[in-house]
Amino acid sequence: MQVVLLERIEKLGQMGDVVKVKDGFARNFLLPRKKALRATKENITRFEGQRAQLEARNLELKKEAEQVLAKVEGQSFIVLRQAGETGVLYGSVSTRDISDAMTTGGFSTARNQVVLDKPIKTIGLHPVRIVLHPEVSATITINVARTEEEAKRQAAGEDLTGRQDEAEEEAVEAAEFFESEELAPKDGEDEADAAEETENKE
Repeated sequence: MQVVLLERIEKLGQMGDVVKVKDGFARNFLLPRKKALRATKENITRFEGQRAQLEARNLELKKEAEQVLAKVEGQSFIVLRQAGETGVLYGSVSTRDISDAMTTGGFSTARNQVVLDKPIKTIGLHPVRIVLHPEVSATITINVARTEEEAKRQAAGEDLTGRQDEAEEEAVEAAEFFESEELAPKDGEDEADAAEETENKE
């Protein structure tokens, strides 16, 4: 299906471009969200008549997005999740979770503005792109942790993935060390045992 774009669409084209897209993409996304019109003669004429108005509106929205960008760029938001000892989450962090965390942090964001290139499935600091406008995007950090205290430690640069295993290994090594210390003969013990054995033989 051929459509005329009413705004810039990433990897597709600029406002006013006539592009060919898959029917499903046009019917399910572009047309219902008023991001494009079917490229009929009537619609193209209609678009050209409204072009100046649409461009002015786009410019206004872009300026608003740039103001938000100045405030949100580089910000960090905490998402608390249950995770295993190696830091692997039970589940993953969704676009809704990120949108909710941003809203809690004072930035109203819709889940469709959150771009996840790959699923977030581990604790740690994850960069995430937020599309504020077709021509403006920000990068934020999502701090995924098991507790607020862990989130603070991660923000300070500590790597907590696999920490539990290391702690357990250290505890086992310490226990083994003390056990061997307890079993080891104390100073002078060998001589006493030897003397005792000699007496018994006599």
